[in-house]
Amino acid sequence: QVQLVESGGGSVQAGGSLRLSCAASGRTSDIIFMDWYRQAPGKERELVAGLSRSGSSTYADSVKGRFTISRDIAKNTLYLQINSLEPEDTAVYYCHAVVNIYHNVWGQGTQVTVSS
Repeated sequence: QVQLVESGGGSVQAGGSLRLSCAASGRTSDIIFMDWYRQAPGKERELVAGLSRSGSSTYADSVKGRFTISRDIAKNTLYLQINSLEPEDTAVYYCHAVVNIYHNVWGQGTQVTVSS
């Protein structure tokens, strides 16, 4: 009953910025928690940032201070502002939601490529 669609990825130079979006549709009132993951080539998928319905945010140590997670409740959209990009940030970024009753929903992913 919940669908997620990411957008905003692309190719940028090191030091640049991107803003990723995740549009949620369906029964969005069932969403308990949303977050962003990423998966780089040859690596496991890792948690980047999360945001609860109450507005509490969490970040991975590797991105803290550079990435900011936010939301537009009226638009049912989650955002990830990425600043000071480094080549190590190159990955497919996935939007994820925990839906009542604790069911996981994933977006299709959006590619972020950072060149030096």
